[in-house]
Formats: sequence, C-alpha cells, structure tokens
Amino acid sequence: MKKSNYELMRDRMRGEFVKYNQEKMIQKFGLSCDDDFLYLTFVSRDYRINRENGTVEWSEDGFCSSQEANYNESMTIYDVLCYSKADCRPADKFCPLHAVKGVTKTLAVQGGMFQEVAQGFQKNLPALKAACRALGEPIQLVGDVTARLRAFPFLAVTFQFWEADEEFPPSLKFMYDENILDYMHFETVYFMTWHILERLREVMEEC
Repeated sequence: MKKSNYELMRDRMRGEFVKYNQEKMIQKFGLSCDDDFLYLTFVSRDYRINRENGTVEWSEDGFCSSQEANYNESMTIYDVLCYSKADCRPADKFCPLHAVKGVTKTLAVQGGMFQEVAQGFQKNLPALKAACRALGEPIQLVGDVTARLRAFPFLAVTFQFWEADEEFPPSLKFMYDENILDYMHFETVYFMTWHILERLREVMEEC
C-alpha cells in the first residue's frame, strides 16, 4: 500500500531524530533508556523511540507487543525531544494558544475547529468525565467538564467542555502552559491537541 504524505514526512523525521544528541534528551527530560530505546510517557501511554532508526512505537502491555505511532504522535515526540529549548521549564500558568509567549497576533487561533469532536462528547458526558480522570485530574474552572491533562509528565494542558443548551451548541476549549513554545513549534501544538482528543475518545470507548 502506498504511504500517505503524512507517513512519508513522519518517516523522514526518523532520520533527523538520530542526528541529535540523545544523551542530552535523556538528561533534559529524565528519560528511561537502554541500549536500543528511549522511553517516555505521552498522554498516559508508554512510548519508545528506536535509538538507531528513530521509529516511535507505543504499547499498553509493557512492550510485549507494540504499535507504530501515527503522524501526530511521532511528530509531537520528535519536536519535543529534538527542538525544545535547552532551558525549557513549565510556567504552570495556562492560557489560550493565541496568548502563550512567542505567539504573534497574526497566527490562527482555535476557533470552531473542534466542533465535531464536541458534538461527540455531548453524547456521553459520564464517559468523558471518566476519561479525563484517567488522563489527568479534575480542576475547578468554568465548564461542565474541566480537567488538567498530562500531555507529558513534564507538561500539562487544561481542558474545558460545555454541554449544549437552548442557545449554544456544545463546545470545548484547551488552554496551554504559557511556555509551551519552549517545548514545541506552534503547529505541533495542534498535532498534540488532536492526539489528546483521540486519546479521550479511546478511553471513553473503554468506559
């Protein structure tokens, strides 16, 4: 089967990854490692990166079996490990993406791009709450479901969801650490966000 452009781009990034100093990655993020792999957790799932060829895989059984990571997963992990600033630190202050440090006013904001996902969440609020507990912890903010979700052990995002009412459709919103662009490029934030939404949907199906 012919690979998609996304798969080709992901595969090219494998070659870029292996050019970087992996010992610096290990020290910066406190990664577990062995001779063959680097290990990290991404949205409450275990991943490993092949140290020789850069392939990213995930597992839910301690790597007795594994699945190759998709584009959003792989590109987010590559970006954080390879391109994050040497002194990156979370601010633990959360704001909309257009307001994080380093964003210019001309860059696009979320708008209604998650509307279809919000419609799906509307159908099963108890499962959404359970998924948020599985991937993070509830917090007190405005919204019918609010949570602080662990993107990485060292970087969290804030999730808010509002049910539909007589006047408005269901909606969801993410807020990000003020320093998130010290960890990844602007466009990668969207890769990460879509993966978080996919993980929420996966966990909801298990509830």
